[in-house]
Amino acid sequence: MRMDRDRTGEGPIITGIVGRGFRVDEGVYEGLIVTPERADGWTPPAIDALGIDDLAGMLALDPLPEFLILGTGSRMVRPPLALVKALDARGIGIEPMDSRAAARAWGVLRAELRWVAAALYPLD
Repeated sequence: MRMDRDRTGEGPIITGIVGRGFRVDEGVYEGLIVTPERADGWTPPAIDALGIDDLAGMLALDPLPEFLILGTGSRMVRPPLALVKALDARGIGIEPMDSRAAARAWGVLRAELRWVAAALYPLD
């Protein structure tokens, strides 16, 4: 699957899904943390073990993102309540969805220049 979009001012854009991962610029990442400033490969823990420390790259943004798009793999899985509360304490919302939908949502929201971050689990 390939997704094309004008890149003006949008930062890293997910341009396709390749196997279990995501194409960003010239790289392919199975797990991915993407912010308006950069895209980094990510080796996430099991979803039920996901904690705030696993999202350090996103938490380094200044200002913090409005919310986190959490792509949970091939199907939507609810994140741990402790993570939801930890993000909420920092004023960051979380939107879980399957990783394909999360990749699409990232592109739409960044095209609107929304200050968001995404953490995408590999596709199964």
